[in-house]
Amino acid sequence: MSKLEVLTPENSQIIFIDHQPQMAFGVQSIDRQTLKNNTVALAKAAKIFDVPTIITTVETDSFSGHTYPELLDVNPQAPLLERTSMNSWDDQKVRDALARGAAEGRKKIVVSGLWTEVCNITFALSCMADTDYEIYMVADASGGTSVDAHKYAMDRMVQAGVIPVTWQQVLLEWQRDWARRDTYDAVMDLVREHSGAYGMGVDYAYTMVHKAPSRSRHSGPTLEAVPAGKVAAE
Repeated sequence: MSKLEVLTPENSQIIFIDHQPQMAFGVQSIDRQTLKNNTVALAKAAKIFDVPTIITTVETDSFSGHTYPELLDVNPQAPLLERTSMNSWDDQKVRDALARGAAEGRKKIVVSGLWTEVCNITFALSCMADTDYEIYMVADASGGTSVDAHKYAMDRMVQAGVIPVTWQQVLLEWQRDWARRDTYDAVMDLVREHSGAYGMGVDYAYTMVHKAPSRSRHSGPTLEAVPAGKVAAE
């Protein structure tokens, strides 16, 4: 599969590697709250587009602790693939789960994990060495033990053929066309909740430019008053 082909909901699957408290404690390459925001946003994006999701854990009870509850809330039915190896690719359960998606044409593997320089890189290199899968490493939904650790791990993966991306890039590549009404409202809600300045801009456009009623996060959607694509395009 050519790397020139953009990500679509049909050619992608996603794996979250070890988003557990003890792993997050060691992250120094990105603000930890930002990291969690981006990770949960990416998971919500995958859910909007029905992209198969895999969650792996390592040494949950003896060291790492339980997966972020916010991530589990997005994917309550996703099995937690527990293992002992730092490299998820060493685990047959992980390989089998990815193979099921690949059999459906989902050979673009979107990866978010901790730590970039250990679990992410070993998974990516091993997976690419054994298969024809493509790895899309979500840089801002992954973290390393230092800025250098994250950067040089990303550099090494890029040299090996991994494609670096960000969570919002993945979201918008899956959406692709603002005329896709079936996912438009959910994408706009996700942007408003997780995309910082972009989300604030969407709120402003709805209420001030298009005169949609203002609302709290939990008072229910009012997006139907604005044509699909109108806010995003502006």
